[in-house]
Amino acid sequence: MSINWPKPFPVFLLTLMWLLLNNTLSLGHILLGLILSTVICILCRNFLVDLPPLKKPFGLCVFVIRVFFDVVLANLHVARLVLGPEKNLHPGFIEVPMCIKDEFLLATLACVVSLTPGTVSAGLSADHTKLLIHALDASQPETLISDIKVRYEAPLMEIFRCSAT
Repeated sequence: MSINWPKPFPVFLLTLMWLLLNNTLSLGHILLGLILSTVICILCRNFLVDLPPLKKPFGLCVFVIRVFFDVVLANLHVARLVLGPEKNLHPGFIEVPMCIKDEFLLATLACVVSLTPGTVSAGLSADHTKLLIHALDASQPETLISDIKVRYEAPLMEIFRCSAT
């Protein structure tokens, strides 16, 4: 049985965290940190997914800023809906067709949708082609689907090297 050694960067980060938590740079703590972080990375390997290669790091920064502003705007929209008359509420489920095939990017997209107030990811079809979303305002499903695909899915596919259908 051969051990498939972990990548050095996570081991380095965990060792650094160990040293910071112990507030020391002694040789014993450095070795203990290296041993513990290596063992942790080996034991957790099956729980981690491989990240697709990052093609546009600056695009990722722009994407994060866009999501932040979308969360702020969605908070205002949800507040207006909740505080307004009940007749303005049109909750419902919407299926969004997915072009992304990478599991990490699908999970990222589902998290972004859930982070945005007024929408929550409710499920993913077995063949990973449709994301089920519950929206507080589902009065215009085509617009919501278009927004998710244009504002989140397309940039994720552009930022990371991933396959699409």
